[in-house]
Amino acid sequence: MAETVLAIQNLKIWHPSSGTVLVDGVSLELKLGETLAVVGESGSGKSVTALAAMRLLPNALEITDGSVTLGTENIFELTENEMNEVRGRRVAMIFQEPQTSLNPVQTVGEQLAEAISLHRSLPRSEITKSTVDLLAEVGIPQPEVRVDWYPHQLSGGQVQRIMIAIALACDPDVLIADEPTTALDVTIQKQVLELLAKLKRERNLSILFITHDMGVVSAISDRVAVMRNGEIIETAECSNFFADPQHEYSQHLIKSLPNTQDFLWNESSKTLLRVNNLHIWFPIKAGFFQRTVAQTKAVDGVTFQIDEGETLALVGESGCGKTTTGRAILRLCEVTRGQISFGTKLIHDIPERSYLHFRKKIQVIFQDPFSSMNPRMTVGDIIHEGVVTLASEIPPKLRDQHLRRVLDRVGLHMNQLSRYPHEFSGGQRQRIAIARALAVRPKLVICDEPTSALDVSLRAEVLRLLRDFQEEEGIAYLFITHDLSLIPSFAHRVAVMKEGRIVEQGAAKSIMLNAEHPYSRELIAAAPVTSLSSRLAGNA
Repeated sequence: MAETVLAIQNLKIWHPSSGTVLVDGVSLELKLGETLAVVGESGSGKSVTALAAMRLLPNALEITDGSVTLGTENIFELTENEMNEVRGRRVAMIFQEPQTSLNPVQTVGEQLAEAISLHRSLPRSEITKSTVDLLAEVGIPQPEVRVDWYPHQLSGGQVQRIMIAIALACDPDVLIADEPTTALDVTIQKQVLELLAKLKRERNLSILFITHDMGVVSAISDRVAVMRNGEIIETAECSNFFADPQHEYSQHLIKSLPNTQDFLWNESSKTLLRVNNLHIWFPIKAGFFQRTVAQTKAVDGVTFQIDEGETLALVGESGCGKTTTGRAILRLCEVTRGQISFGTKLIHDIPERSYLHFRKKIQVIFQDPFSSMNPRMTVGDIIHEGVVTLASEIPPKLRDQHLRRVLDRVGLHMNQLSRYPHEFSGGQRQRIAIARALAVRPKLVICDEPTSALDVSLRAEVLRLLRDFQEEEGIAYLFITHDLSLIPSFAHRVAVMKEGRIVEQGAAKSIMLNAEHPYSRELIAAAPVTSLSSRLAGNA
C-alpha cells in the first residue's frame, strides 16, 4: 500500500461572526503518486479545506478541531517561519483564478525566479536557467522569449501553465489544484489535464484536485471524495464511483450531467435571425500617427440562421470570435461587412431612435451576471427597469403581477427584490440575469457562456429553466459556449467556429457523433469522456 503523504483528520472550521460551520469533521488521505478529486457544489467546503491544508485561511475563519499532517508533521503545530518553508517546497497550490494570483507588473520570469529563490540558494545564472526550463516543462512555446513577458501578454491557458510552473518550482511532494480548469475551453482544459497527468507520472506527484466538473473528475482522478455541507459523504475509487455511487447526493451529481435526449423543434418554423457573410475587423495601429498597418479579423465571413424556437450552439475555443458575433447581433460593435437581419429588418439599418423599442426582441444573458448588474440597484429595480423601458405594452397595474410570475418561474421570491446583487449566490445571480432578460418577452436570447462558472447541479437547473421558457414561449437561443458537454441536452443545431470562421454546422447529435471537419473532431475529442461521445454512442 502506498504511503500517505497528506492526511486531514476530523477538520472543523467555522465563521465565528455568523456562527456558520463551513467544514464539519472532514477526514481525507492522499497517497503517494495519487490524484484525489474532491467534488461538490459551490459552498460545500472544498476550497476552505484546501486553504486549511496550506494554512492560508482568512483571519475571519477559525479552526476548532482536527489536524493536517504532511508526512509526519502536523502543520498546525509549526511556526509561521517553518510553515513558509513548507509552502512551495513540500506542498504547493494552483489557485482558481490565475490572473488574480500573478503580479501584473512583474514578468513571468521574475515571478518564477522569486518562487525558486525563496527556497533554494542558487546562483542567479542557475535560477534564470531554471525558469526557462520550467516554462519549457509546462509547454510554454519559446520559453527563452516568454520568460520576459507579462501575464497580460499570455492566453488563459498559458497563464494557467505559468501557475503550474510556479507551483512546481521547488519540486513539492503535494500539489493542491483548486478548480484549475474553470472557464477554460475544452482544448486548453485537455492540455492542462494532460500536463498535470504527465507531471504526476514524471515527478511522482500527489495531487489533491478540487473541482465541480464531473467530466474532469473522470478524466484525471484515481479516487473521488464527495463533499456536501462541509462533510465528506462518500469516498470511492473513480471507476466505482461513476459505475455505482452509493450516496443519494452522489447519484444526484451524476444525474445532473447533461443527458443525451434529442430536443426537437418545428423545422418548418420561420427564420428569426439570419447572419450573412459577417465580417468584423479591428484595425492594428502603429507609429507616431497611429496609422492602420493591419487588421485583426475577429469574424471573417460568418453565415448562419436561427429559426423561431430553435437553439443554435456556437462553439469554439476562446478567441475564435463567438462573443464578437453575439455583440454584433446586439449592435454593440461595428460591422465591417455583411448583413444581420431579424425577421424582415436589417439590424444595423434600424435608426438609433427606433432601436430601443426593437431591443426588447433580442436580449442577452452574460457570462458573469454580477458584472452586468448595477451594484447600487436592488434586484427589483434591475428587473423592473427593463420592463418599464422595453415592455411598455404591459400596463403599470399589471407589472407587479408580471414580475411575480417571472420570479416564480426562475425560483425567486418577491421578498428578495429589495436585496442587492452581492447578497445572492452565483446561481441565484444567474437566475436574476435570466429573469431580467425574459421579463421583456424577447424572441431571441443570446446566452454568452451562462453556465461556465456554475457547479454541475446549478448548471443543470439553469439549462432546465431555459428549456422550459423555450417550450412554453417559443424563445430562440444563440448559445455561445466552449463546453461541448451541454450540447446534446440543450442545442438543436451546432455551428463550430475557428479563427473567425464557421468550419462546420449541422444537427447537434449528428455533429457530436459524426463530425466531418478535423477541428470539430478535435474539440469533441478534447471534451471529458463522461459527458460526450462515449455517452452519446451508448444512447445512439
